[in-house]
Amino acid sequence: MASSGPSRRVCYAVSNELVKLSSLLPSNRNRSLLVHTLVKAFGLLSPSNDGDNLRCTLQPLRPIPADVRELATYHDKDFVQYLLQDAMKSPTNESCSEYGLEEDCPAFPNLPEYVKLVAGATLTAAKSLREGLADVAICWDGGRHHAQKSRVSGFCYVADCVLAILVLKRSLPVAPDNRPAKPRVMYIDLDLHFSDGVSQAFHSASSGPTVPQVLTFSIHHAAPGFFPISELSALPDPSVPSFDPFTLSLPLERGASNSTFSRVWPTVENLKEAFQPNYVVVQCGADGLAGDPYATWNWSLGGEDGSFGWYIDKICRWGCKTLLLGGGGYNSPNVARAWTYLTSIALDKPLSLEADIPDHGAFPLYAPSFTLDVPPGNIQDQNTQEYLQRVEDVFSQVTDIIRDRMMIPCTARASQG
Repeated sequence: MASSGPSRRVCYAVSNELVKLSSLLPSNRNRSLLVHTLVKAFGLLSPSNDGDNLRCTLQPLRPIPADVRELATYHDKDFVQYLLQDAMKSPTNESCSEYGLEEDCPAFPNLPEYVKLVAGATLTAAKSLREGLADVAICWDGGRHHAQKSRVSGFCYVADCVLAILVLKRSLPVAPDNRPAKPRVMYIDLDLHFSDGVSQAFHSASSGPTVPQVLTFSIHHAAPGFFPISELSALPDPSVPSFDPFTLSLPLERGASNSTFSRVWPTVENLKEAFQPNYVVVQCGADGLAGDPYATWNWSLGGEDGSFGWYIDKICRWGCKTLLLGGGGYNSPNVARAWTYLTSIALDKPLSLEADIPDHGAFPLYAPSFTLDVPPGNIQDQNTQEYLQRVEDVFSQVTDIIRDRMMIPCTARASQG
């Protein structure tokens, strides 16, 4: 996948405090520490000694904690106040239930600091793209795609994905034709679970006469009783009145493999070509990889068309400013493998999947293979050719609708001129 073209400028959000706080997350204790330690162990945070320094190094970004004003650009102010001030001081069963701080999202030590720094890390990465400091920005501690406007949900306490999109879609400096340029942002979610928090945030926002600025596209598993339950998680139906061509879902059945992901890739590309984004935000949840405790998909890290790494490589070659975020993933050593490998792909210098895990403090956790690869397992792919053909047919209609919608403003301007 490596090329000899111009090197990418890649920024990487990390700090000791971010790793410390993210490692407290109840659903993923110490996962952040494993991820950043492995990235460092492979030398991706160190200057290269092979004469190709610009291609092989990351520019570390020290995250700036988000303040109340930044959090409140999306979140309800009372919810922000509760998370930052009241949750740890005098929690009550009633207030905890109102804001979702129970069951899968309990309050935990340093929660206010965690919320501010994780949101701030994603915003710091997004701003590096907006300000022209990077072509690709990475925040593996972000990607909290289930958080709601006024409620925590699904291990997610802050809607950093939404906050980042809102920053990226702000008008740019005045364009040469004296019209303010309104950037378009495409959000792609590769997590096993539907991106309900992000999709709901922008659903139907495209129904007005202006050019839609945000398209959300979630590829996920959906089944009765599988979290999260949402009408938006289904395959779209362009014939229904509630259809929003800019809030899209592609549910995949159990066992989704490289072959299935390769088959649906043209749909991803066609949506991108129709929408023509300036920015792409990718939620890189790793719970669809083989070996995850959910044991639902059978995706592999690399080595074949349609693999996780293959997807990220393709997206990074679109030429759009790209923000890579973390997400789910509950086999922490495999998540560290995955995001380390994706980091090397972002640099356009992919590591070998057969590379030995370097000797470092967490080395024993990578048994029994002690290599970087996350190969596929033996789960049968239940995505039939008939279903995948239906997906293609539906999204062919959707793409045409998007293309028409994106052309309307241009036609209107031409008629006025």
